[in-house]
Amino acid sequence: MSSKRFATEEVSAQIFDGNSDVEEEISESEDLSETENNAIDEEDEEDSEDQSVRQVAFSASLVNTSYSVVGPSATDITLIFKFVVTNIGNAYNSTTGVFTAPVRGAYNFEWTVGANGGTSGAVLVKNSANVFLAYEQVAGFMSSSKAVALFLEVGDVVFVRVFVNSVVFDNLNHHTTFSGHLLFPM
Repeated sequence: MSSKRFATEEVSAQIFDGNSDVEEEISESEDLSETENNAIDEEDEEDSEDQSVRQVAFSASLVNTSYSVVGPSATDITLIFKFVVTNIGNAYNSTTGVFTAPVRGAYNFEWTVGANGGTSGAVLVKNSANVFLAYEQVAGFMSSSKAVALFLEVGDVVFVRVFVNSVVFDNLNHHTTFSGHLLFPM
């Protein structure tokens, strides 16, 4: 910027030899350029703040050690995915098993449930409404998966529940998982 300014002043001094009107215009132009640069810097700061809100993704499995079986139960049980691999934006709570939308937008969620025989099912819940059920019934080991795109408002919650009379299994191989990410803000 300073070499450009110096070159501009040198040329204007040679051509106009002290013409004060032209020098004023050059000075105003330089002031305008500095103002525009400041505005661009402020926009960059705002964009980086917006970018941090737009970066939302998590992925977790039911257990991080050992072995776990949840169910069967006469009521739905909220699964708490303790082994968190990714939690960008900290929107997933590994104490409650609940994802809370930090920004209004479209989100994608995937969940997989594993079981070692019997019936396995888990329903994805938005606020208090069941959305989709991942369900499987076989004699040996099996798993079932689903995915969904949801529109969420700020503060909406999403979580996974073991379906009534179903069993969910997990171990160090992470058969039962819950993941989600922001597709785009709206």
